[in-house]
Amino acid sequence: MSHVLVSYGTKHGATAEIAERIGATLREQGHDAVVAPAGEAPDPAAFDAVVLGSAVYMGRWRRDARALLKRLSRQDGGLPLWLFSSGPGADDTPDPGSRWMHPTKVRKAGERLGARDQVVFGGRIPPEPGNFMERSMLKKTPEDKRDARDFEAIGAWARGIAEELRRASNA
Repeated sequence: MSHVLVSYGTKHGATAEIAERIGATLREQGHDAVVAPAGEAPDPAAFDAVVLGSAVYMGRWRRDARALLKRLSRQDGGLPLWLFSSGPGADDTPDPGSRWMHPTKVRKAGERLGARDQVVFGGRIPPEPGNFMERSMLKKTPEDKRDARDFEAIGAWARGIAEELRRASNA
């Protein structure tokens, strides 16, 4: 059993729900998972592995998630790390190469840190938009396309992480 930190940066809560699903799946698979907002995350050095994700706005991760990623880059020992991004995505197949969906700086930081995987999940259009862009997205997106999160895919990804951690602990 591994002790895993699942942390996230979110604006409207959709990415937090993705992180909660990842944490719940890891626990179902026998691991001890702590889910926490990136700005309140405990010291990653106290964990065996880290899963870190953020909503993407204007081609950038949320500030608190970027700060936690920077903290990870300063640590010795290279914890096993998995990264995920989420964005509104008006369809069910966000383009993983898109700067909008997976920021270049995050991708490169993940490569430097030896991230085991970096994925992009669809997000959710904010149901209560806070600015012009969000109101425009809500207005222009058909109701059935406003939530592009695929919780089956998220669970499958988390089960893959759980299996990789199990294999590593048995080695």
